[in-house]
Amino acid sequence: MAKLLFSLSLLLPLLSTTTAAVGRHPHDSLSPDEFELTRSLITNSNPSTNVTFQYVALADPPKQSVLAWLSNPKTPPPPRRATAIVRLNKATHEILIDLVKKSILSDQVYSGPGYAPFTFEEQFAAAALPLSHPPFEAAVKKRGLKIEKVVCICFSVGWFGEKRKMEKRIVKVQCFDLDGSLNYYMRPVEGVIVIVDLDEMKIVGFRDRYRVPMPKASGTEYRASKLKPPLLPPLNGIKMVQPDGPSFKIDGHSISWANWNFHLSLDERAGPIISLASIYDIEKQKRRQVMYRGFISELFVPYMDLNEEWYYRTFFDAGEYALGQCAVSLQPLQDCPENAVFMDTYTAAGDGRPVKMSNTFCIFERHAGDIMWRHTEGNKNVPNTPITETRTETSLVVRMVATVANYDYIVDWEFKQSGSIAVDIGLTGLLAVKASKYTHNDQIKEEVYGPLLAENTIGVHHDHFVTFHLDLDMDGVANSAVKSNLRTVRSRDPNSPRLSYWTVIAETAKTEDDAMIKLGHQEVEVSIVNPNQKTKVGNPVGYRLIPRSTAGPLLSPDDYPQIRGAFTNYDVWVTPYNSSEKWASGLFTDQSHGDDTLATWTLRNRKIENEDIVMWYTMGFHHVPCQEDYPLMPTLKRGFELRPTNFFESNPVLKVTPPRIVNLTNCS
Repeated sequence: MAKLLFSLSLLLPLLSTTTAAVGRHPHDSLSPDEFELTRSLITNSNPSTNVTFQYVALADPPKQSVLAWLSNPKTPPPPRRATAIVRLNKATHEILIDLVKKSILSDQVYSGPGYAPFTFEEQFAAAALPLSHPPFEAAVKKRGLKIEKVVCICFSVGWFGEKRKMEKRIVKVQCFDLDGSLNYYMRPVEGVIVIVDLDEMKIVGFRDRYRVPMPKASGTEYRASKLKPPLLPPLNGIKMVQPDGPSFKIDGHSISWANWNFHLSLDERAGPIISLASIYDIEKQKRRQVMYRGFISELFVPYMDLNEEWYYRTFFDAGEYALGQCAVSLQPLQDCPENAVFMDTYTAAGDGRPVKMSNTFCIFERHAGDIMWRHTEGNKNVPNTPITETRTETSLVVRMVATVANYDYIVDWEFKQSGSIAVDIGLTGLLAVKASKYTHNDQIKEEVYGPLLAENTIGVHHDHFVTFHLDLDMDGVANSAVKSNLRTVRSRDPNSPRLSYWTVIAETAKTEDDAMIKLGHQEVEVSIVNPNQKTKVGNPVGYRLIPRSTAGPLLSPDDYPQIRGAFTNYDVWVTPYNSSEKWASGLFTDQSHGDDTLATWTLRNRKIENEDIVMWYTMGFHHVPCQEDYPLMPTLKRGFELRPTNFFESNPVLKVTPPRIVNLTNCS
């Protein structure tokens, strides 16, 4: 109870000062009243029709209007508008709402390929249908299972070259057995395909193709309360203490900490959106813009099994399932440390009504004993003046966790006093496994598309590609992308004992083609710079992308999933800013044909030198499952860093003041 009271004591003063600010920032997510207004305007204009709200969000205000408001708060903020993608009469409508005038500005019917993200309600309804479908009940009985112990989930069906312009809006339903274990993902009902029409909400296809043994329930439990000894020995107590409270302040959804200011919001599709990130330059005594907006644009997860029940499992977790919609309530002291402050958010349900999501974000200072910088000089080099200078690293973290079916994605945006922004994605949760007849590796003589993890259990090979939309504005919107190519040079001096060295050949990308980069295939560093703003010694100010790993697509370019996911063909793309180009997989991703993606936008090869530009970065994981991933996967992390490069005149953390040392009575 003491810990709970301590957390609340930190939170309440912060929230009590922010109530008046909520709803005033141009980038604030829609409020409950605005969701309700959007719903009522649309439903009142279609009184006799059932309307499904597939995506509702704040319509992006004009960037120039936001920047004008930011530079002069007395400037009126841009008008607040909502965008809604709804399904009515088997047609998809894009609707724009004026939230101030309380009116519908436009209503356009979309007739191209693809659909907006699924709602939870329609997924749950579709997943329930097989349980009362006689052929499915018979299939369950043949396998010796109990229908009351079976649960099902919906999978998107993808696109595989069908020529018709508009297919039915369908999903395939996969079912699992709960008998003996709540870890049902480890017990798939293999060999059965159920197809559901979401508009009609009825089963339109069924096939029971083959049977294999059901994987055993034993050994799949992961709940702490149900695990039996022996257990690993417990650790001694750990406590994070901030007796003076956190060093950051929250005003509505604007956050200030150390030298950073930024805005945090939730998008139903993208999850966390970081915008208007700026940093205070202590030498220039002014605040400088770094990033207008950053968010996850898409998360592409293709599985490698080509069998009939698996080939279509090539998921787009943002565009099909809505990553933000899948956010879960973070658990204090488990998902976030005890010094964390939590933030609630709202999204729209399938009927358009606002749904409160508690503890969507946690914000906390990380002080883990890492070193920001240090140096030691001994007596030999500096007589009578030994030097040891070290500064501890303290950073600010914004965290969200989204559970998309079996996988849990941990999304961290971390701000450092050095000016860096680090982003980490953690993968955990449960593998998608396939039931198999095999119980030992020696029995396998065919391609089974993954390793044997337990008896009758195959962990299918798959990928995760996370594509980020990074609208960096280095001291203004007129920026360029610079490729610093590292090249080996042979020595021309016949008397030199060295035969070679490497040098940097900088190349400014003039068009989109110039900025397409496959990391790992060439020694190159990528920076976004402002060629119009230079340091005292003449370097353009900028930020550099530092990837922590590289993994590119291995599917053939003409494979249909890769056509839809062609935005992963390169690790880095740079495009001119366009408010309509937000989603790398296209606005309508479900059953899309790959004709409205980042890869197709760049075919225009537009000018990007000294322009308002956006960098797109794709971070990849190739996942070869192993037995340690079963029955629950330890977190696997990948990330990248946006690091200042000639942005400051010198090291900005030279004068960092470390946190006050708190004396603890039990310190040794």
